[in-house]
Order: sequence, then C-alpha cells, then structure tokens
Amino acid sequence: MNANMRAAMLMVLGMALFAIEDLFLKLLSGHLPVPQLLAMFGLLGWLLFSLLLRRRGRRFWTRDLLLLPVILRTLGELIGGFGFVAALALTDLSSTSAILQALPLALVLGGALFLGEQVGWRRWLSVLLGFAGVLMILRPGSDAFQPASLLALIGVAGLTLRDLVTRLVPAHVPSDQLSAAAYAMFVPGGVVLTLMGGQPVLIPEGGQLAQLVCAALIGGAGYAAMVAATRAGQASVIAPFRYARLVFALLIAAVVLGERPDGWTLAGAGLIAVAGAYAMWREARLGRRNARTSGIGLQRGPQP
Repeated sequence: MNANMRAAMLMVLGMALFAIEDLFLKLLSGHLPVPQLLAMFGLLGWLLFSLLLRRRGRRFWTRDLLLLPVILRTLGELIGGFGFVAALALTDLSSTSAILQALPLALVLGGALFLGEQVGWRRWLSVLLGFAGVLMILRPGSDAFQPASLLALIGVAGLTLRDLVTRLVPAHVPSDQLSAAAYAMFVPGGVVLTLMGGQPVLIPEGGQLAQLVCAALIGGAGYAAMVAATRAGQASVIAPFRYARLVFALLIAAVVLGERPDGWTLAGAGLIAVAGAYAMWREARLGRRNARTSGIGLQRGPQP
C-alpha cells in the first residue's frame, strides 16, 4: 500500500468518525440546551487536547494565545460550533451536514475577498455551483424552507473565519494548542449564552454523559486520523476524500434517525460535494505547482 492510498484510508476513517460525532451531538441536542451542550463538550475537548500537549512536553497557556489571529480563530470556532450544533438541534442531520460541506467553497471566496488570493475562473465556477447547491437545500420562499437551516450558514461563516485566520497564525504555534484553545472558549461562551437566554441548567443523565464522552473521544480520534492523513499523502490526492463525511452523514441519518431527504436536498448535497471536492483538488494542485516552481527557482539561483 503506497502513502497516498494509506492517507486516503485515514481521511475516510476520520470523516466517518466525525459523522458519528455529529450523530451523538444531534442526539444530545434533543435533551440538553445547545449552550450547555457546547460548554460541556468544550470542557471535555479542552481536557483531551491539554493532555496531548502535556504528553508532548508543551503547555496549554502561553502568550501565543493572545495573538490577534489566534483570538480571531478561537472566535470563529465558537461561532461555527454554535451555528452547527444549533442547526443540528433544530433541523435534519442530513441537510445540516450537506450545508457544512460548503466550507471549502466559502474559503475560496473568503481567500479571494480578504486575503487577496488569486482565484481562476474554474474555482469561481465551482463556488457558484456549490452555493447553488446550498440554495437547492434551503429553497427560500418555498414551503420546504426552514429558517433554522440558516444557522448552518452561520456555522459555515464562523468556520470560514477560523480557517482563514489560521493561515495567519505563526508556524511555531502547535495545532494541538489551537484546538485546545478553541474547545476552551466553548466553556465561557456556553455559559454566557445560557445566561443571556435565561435557560435552566439541566443535569445530564448517565446515558447522556456517556454519549458526550463518546462524542469527545470519537471527535478527537477523527482529528488525529485527519492530521495523520494530511501528513502522509499528497494534498491534491486526499482532499476530495473529505467529502466522505457527507456520505457517512446521509447513511447515519437514514439508518439511525430515519431521515429521508427529498430529491432537491440530495441533488443539492451532490452538487456541493462535487464543486467543493474540485475546488479543494484544484487549490492543492496549484499549491504543489507553485511550491515546485519556487523550488526550481531556488535551485537555479538568481536569473540574469
């Protein structure tokens, strides 16, 4: 088995684990208020990544957490997490997961608008097609439109902010520290949202606590598999496999939750997946080409 095949299998495994994590969050959101669920989930996630940092001889708290890109990244994670979990609580897992897959397309758009990145006509076309798929799922103005689905778009906006400013975070800041900071922000964020909403704090039952722990552990395992995949294989090869998460989400939603997405939702999800996978593949391929060109220039030295 070559490195790219192994990386692809790891990516598919990671996406399957993320889909299972989403299922647990969907189930828990039916019993616990979303802000409280976020706070509890954030606490477990922070503990998990803090232990990973400690095992590697690193500390959670350093002055790097006060850097503006890190603060903005953490804020984006909080907005994205709240929007996604709230959408899970109020709408179907299948439609929420499909809308979330528009994230790579939003990154292309955000990179062009805010970071001055060059985007060719092919990726612009993929962005337009992908967001057309989002409209096919939402169908504003029709009887099928669910206003709560807009929370998933808020989630996409928050995660777009997170991923865009991640590119501005200094390379010496460990990814585990960034993840721990993001999970830690869920705790005060959930508490503030609970107080603002005047919602009572519920004591979770034993089964709910078990589901919460499973969600945190499975999500952490999915993160580890995804990181291992990105390190083991070429980005242009493994990028499209991120959309395996949507396939697993649709299967889980149908088998476990009994959801039956209509034709418009399935068609929109397919359009988002194809457009997003192409955008990710194209970006990875261009990045590899630019890196190769830069390498050639360095080897040849200054040209007359």
